Amino acid sequence: MARMHTRRRGKASSKRPFVTESPEWVPLTGKEVEEKVVELANQKLSTSLIGIRLRDEYAVPSIQLVTGKTVTQILMEHKLAPERPEELMNLMRKVVSLQAHIERNPKDQHNKHSLHLVESKIRRLVRYYKSEGKIPQDFEYSMESAKLLVE
Repeated sequence: MARMHTRRRGKASSKRPFVTESPEWVPLTGKEVEEKVVELANQKLSTSLIGIRLRDEYAVPSIQLVTGKTVTQILMEHKLAPERPEELMNLMRKVVSLQAHIERNPKDQHNKHSLHLVESKIRRLVRYYKSEGKIPQDFEYSMESAKLLVE
């Protein structure tokens, strides 16, 4: 698969094996995994950190294989889901930090270019999430709104 903003191909990496059911060595049942997800969400962990914590501490390789649902679906059932997607918020944090860096270093052309690239990713994601109904239709991205949402 090609990279988004370059003419190069992506990095080669290993792929997870195709499996459709949870391995027998997983110590937790689906119900217990859901309880752990809710418990970790109440500790204000993001969905990706919940998955990492379950993988590393509880030996659950895939929450979806064990429960049949994703972390976000489990959080939506328990009304703990974040109001904006995590991916979008991470990109907005990156934009805010890049903007602060550029204000301190106005001649840094490389980071000005990367700021433009990240902002274009955000605009593309906003358009997608609006079409999917995950964010409100009246949401508009701007640097000021990103600063307000992140802080």
